[in-house]
Amino acid sequence: MEKIVPRPRFLEKLIKFREVDVIKVVTGVRRCGKSTLFELFIEHLKQAGVEESQIIHINLEDVNMEHLHDYHALNEFLVNKLQKERMTYIFIDEVGRCPGFEKAVDSIYIKKNTDVYITGSNADLLSGELATLISGRYVEIKMLPFSFAEFYEANENKDKNRAFIDYLNIGSLPVVVTQLKSDMELSDQYLEGIYNTVIVKDVVSRKGISDIGLLKNIVKYLCSNVGSSISTANITGYINNSGRKITQKTVDKYIKALVDSFLFYNVERYNIKGKNLLKTLGKYYIVDTGLRNHLLSSANLDTGHQIENIVFLELLRRGYRVNIGKIDEREIDFVAARQNTKEYYQVSLSALDEPVRERELAPLLKVSDNYPKYLLTLDFISGDYEGIKQINLIDWLLL
Repeated sequence: MEKIVPRPRFLEKLIKFREVDVIKVVTGVRRCGKSTLFELFIEHLKQAGVEESQIIHINLEDVNMEHLHDYHALNEFLVNKLQKERMTYIFIDEVGRCPGFEKAVDSIYIKKNTDVYITGSNADLLSGELATLISGRYVEIKMLPFSFAEFYEANENKDKNRAFIDYLNIGSLPVVVTQLKSDMELSDQYLEGIYNTVIVKDVVSRKGISDIGLLKNIVKYLCSNVGSSISTANITGYINNSGRKITQKTVDKYIKALVDSFLFYNVERYNIKGKNLLKTLGKYYIVDTGLRNHLLSSANLDTGHQIENIVFLELLRRGYRVNIGKIDEREIDFVAARQNTKEYYQVSLSALDEPVRERELAPLLKVSDNYPKYLLTLDFISGDYEGIKQINLIDWLLL
């Protein structure tokens, strides 16, 4: 049985927006915990005095709900369950399974005393007609698999260093963490199933992609080059050199489909001095390091890039907009911004060696503003170098 692990960062957002007059849209890769988040929030509502009759929760991936894959039927089903004089809380998982769902969602949303929450596993959910119908009337909550703090909470081994090694190896998808971490064969089978489901349901079928073999080659290329500056021209050349002939336009289309499925994240470069985004040589990070490990041979794994990937995802969880920093000819791993503040991060396995430490600190020292600057490493030391704080990565993840 799956252990329910608290997801405080995401749960607090739902609580904050309770009964606010917007549609709450929870997005994220398949099996990252969106349905469980709804369960946690529903339990919170019940503890706050909301009665069972005020809650409607349906999952449109459930075969028993296939009759609701028509938006007229979905609307009628929901209308018949609305409370007349009390608030009705409506939760619809994988709403995109219903063609034309946006009409039913908008119809329910405009009715009196309704509070609407939906989930989806593809960025298409907030494009097209839905965006037009509910423009300015929704809030998106971008969900990710377990943070290391959540992983640690679920982990019976309370040694944080051992737990972090496990986190690197098996990743952060909830079912793997809570049920399968002791059986690598079952874990691999589950990850393969998730991967194929994302590829088939959220990429191929939604985007009209016909060449699954090419798509999987691009996935492996992105996995192998996590944290490296790449362009679609790089990928096109790599595939053409392997004997296949494709265009850069095709590669662009396939990569966009992978990003829209939340399997990968594209991070643009930011010119710190010029204060503008650069359109060339961005980086890609994968949503789960365990999935990357599954797709690549152990010979291709790079712990340095793995931890960089983990830091990127953690910054997203903490609500930052993240870019790669460029200052003169040097690079800062992450420029993290939210509201009116920024933070700068360098990530390295170790900075005990003085030349390595100087190399990592050099770009941060070039930044002239007074925003916080950090060097995250796996070293068991902390320090302050001209205002740059060196922090142990594991401790930072548990903050």
